[in-house]
Amino acid sequence: MTIVKASMAGTVWKILVKEGEQVTAGQDVAILESMKMEIPIVTEEAGTVKRIIVAEGDFIDEANDLVEIG
Repeated sequence: MTIVKASMAGTVWKILVKEGEQVTAGQDVAILESMKMEIPIVTEEAGTVKRIIVAEGDFIDEANDLVEIG
């Protein structure tokens, strides 16, 4: 199991995947908004999205869990 974590603090602008969806390594799974910039968050491993931990609009800190990939 892999947990995709935030690379910086910001607001979850968009979740790009759904639970049960297959993802590939390097695929964008979410976009954070911080300091008026959009920051894509990618998964480093392929697998199935088991759980989306955050919701669009949530404020998150650096290293917070975003998505669980199994």
